[in-house]
Amino acid sequence: MAEEREMSSRRRAARVMAVPPAAGGMSPREVLGVLRRHMALIIMLTIIGLAAGGGTCFLLRTYLPKYTARTYIEVLPPVQTDPMLITSPAHMVQRDIRYGHRLSIASMIKEQGMLQRLLERDTVRATSWYKRMGTLEKRVKYLKKYLGAYPHRDADYVEVSMTCRDSREAADIVNEMVAMFVDSQTNIKQGEVADRLKELEARRVAVQDELRQAEAALDDVRKAWQITDLRDPTTRYIKHTYTLQLDQLELQKNQLELAIKQLEADIKNFEELATGPIGVQVQHAIEIDPIMITLGQQLAFTEARLASMLTKFGENHKEVQELQELRDEILAKREERANEIGEQTRRANLENAKDRLVIFKERYAELERLRQEALAKQRDLDAARVQYENRLKVREERAAMLDEIKESIEKLKIMYGDPETPKVRRLADALEPLEMVLSRQWWVWFPTGTVVGFLLSLGLAFLIELANDLVRTPRDVTKYLNIPLLGVIPDAAADRELRGVDLARVVSQAPYSLLSESYRQCRTNLKLSGSGESIKTMLVTSGAAGDGKTCVAANLATAFVAEDKKVLLIDTNFRRPALAKLFPTSEPLGAGGEGLGVGFGLSSLLVGQCSARDAIRSSGIDGLEIIDAGLLPPNPAELLGSTRMQQLLQEQRDNYDYIIIDSPPVLLISDARVLAKYADATVLVFNAAATRRGAALRTIRELEELDANVVGCVLLGAPTLKGGYFQEQYKSYRRYQEKVQIAGASA
Repeated sequence: MAEEREMSSRRRAARVMAVPPAAGGMSPREVLGVLRRHMALIIMLTIIGLAAGGGTCFLLRTYLPKYTARTYIEVLPPVQTDPMLITSPAHMVQRDIRYGHRLSIASMIKEQGMLQRLLERDTVRATSWYKRMGTLEKRVKYLKKYLGAYPHRDADYVEVSMTCRDSREAADIVNEMVAMFVDSQTNIKQGEVADRLKELEARRVAVQDELRQAEAALDDVRKAWQITDLRDPTTRYIKHTYTLQLDQLELQKNQLELAIKQLEADIKNFEELATGPIGVQVQHAIEIDPIMITLGQQLAFTEARLASMLTKFGENHKEVQELQELRDEILAKREERANEIGEQTRRANLENAKDRLVIFKERYAELERLRQEALAKQRDLDAARVQYENRLKVREERAAMLDEIKESIEKLKIMYGDPETPKVRRLADALEPLEMVLSRQWWVWFPTGTVVGFLLSLGLAFLIELANDLVRTPRDVTKYLNIPLLGVIPDAAADRELRGVDLARVVSQAPYSLLSESYRQCRTNLKLSGSGESIKTMLVTSGAAGDGKTCVAANLATAFVAEDKKVLLIDTNFRRPALAKLFPTSEPLGAGGEGLGVGFGLSSLLVGQCSARDAIRSSGIDGLEIIDAGLLPPNPAELLGSTRMQQLLQEQRDNYDYIIIDSPPVLLISDARVLAKYADATVLVFNAAATRRGAALRTIRELEELDANVVGCVLLGAPTLKGGYFQEQYKSYRRYQEKVQIAGASA
């Protein structure tokens, strides 16, 4: 059992790998085929759309005409221009800002309050449109929808339009709206300018009062400090008297400080000279002293005589010695006189210096007193100047502010009458439109109706195709079922040669037809789906009754016999047997016969009433033998799943090349599920006219859950759709057969 499950898993894996991937959508050929199949529907709906478009256009132009009148409002850049300047700063405003301003203007035109004010105008009240609308709510709702205000992206204009039935009324309403809006904007801006003028006038009066107060405060400073000249010295070349006096006192003070320091240094020097050696000054006083001069002359005369006497008499001479004593006496007097002069000179210098120092210090004290007085006056002057400058700044600020206010007042007076102040300007009145709107033109409705009808027909055609969930074409099998397709049997109704032919025996009765060739292709694909001779027992089944599984089983058996194969065809559908009718026999009835062949069948064989030799009969075709279903037993599923059934199939494998089992439907009864485990291969039959995708998927799923070897499926009765594959194949096959017949006749 484990080996069987493993083999079954391998077969399922191989089957999944053999299935081609599903297509992601319709191919161009399939789309073209859908269009060709529903060409009549497409043409009919397109013509209906054309007629509907023309009729709609006629009714709208006759009973609901519409005219659109439009005019333009120039929107100036949203900047505060200076009326004193000739050039305009509009070019400095960014494009997006200007466009945003136009958007706000358009929104203001469409504002509900503006629309209600428009409805109060006499010109609008006199129109038939106003009377036709009835209530205020309807009128405002209509204006919101059909009164347009569209700002231009690249131009400084707002387009204002109105659409209604009467062309004259459309022009009147839009002109009334533009005039009212421009006037309202003018009044609003002029009111704003007037309010601003009032504010500035009040501010001008207040600033003038403040300016007078500032000037009075300057006079108070002069009177309080008793100083008339309070100008800033940095603004002129002449200094104030107090400043000059303080500067002179500071200079004299500095000079006295230097003199005092010099005297103090001199006194210190004189004190040192009084006890030290003779200096240059004392030496000079000694040299000019008369006594020192006389003594010097005497000394010179004495030394001259002494030198003469030494030369003449020698040192020991009495006169020489006397002269030497005289010389020494003169030197002693000179030295004494020199000391006396030096002492007198140094004492005199020291006393003089001390006296001068006292005088200088007294003078320094007086200068310091005068400087402090001048410094106090300078401080008062500085404080007065600070206070004066502060109040002067206040006065200058008020004067400048007053000038600016006066200038702004002049500008506002100019702006009050300036036509550019409202930032909107009416260009011209809207003219009465001569043509209806685009939605009332025939060249719009006729193509539109045609296109809509054509698109509707296309949508309906593809909806019909998509709503059909039948397994109709090979592409449906590949895309939705994920199972190999062994063969496609086209619909026999399209082949004139099959009239009067039993479709269950088409291979034998019409061997040269396209259906016969399709069965032979199915036979070839079925042989190639196995590995060598591994497939000998084949179960042919379907999901529901009437799908054509018996027809496929019979024709496949006939196709195998055509290859000189020996085939056994077994009918296992006890409830609705069919092979006895398809292949009737002329043999006498057996014990259980019902007039459709021998009495022994599969049920008799399985309950042991007969042998396999007794149950097998001839089909009338060489190589094809049949086991009929026989009588309906009380327990069909148990008999089909019995050991006798398995033994029957095992015994007959040696006697026949192929055993084909025609089973009951899988989704209705469980007989086919029991037989699937005995067959080497299971072939599913899907009817293109009856099998739905859900039923087909359930059939495949139930068989795969039983580990049945589902080798593929056969699509029976595939329609020859217009523009489809089989229609072309029928034509090609007929031409080919005609050439073969002509060649055979000529031979």
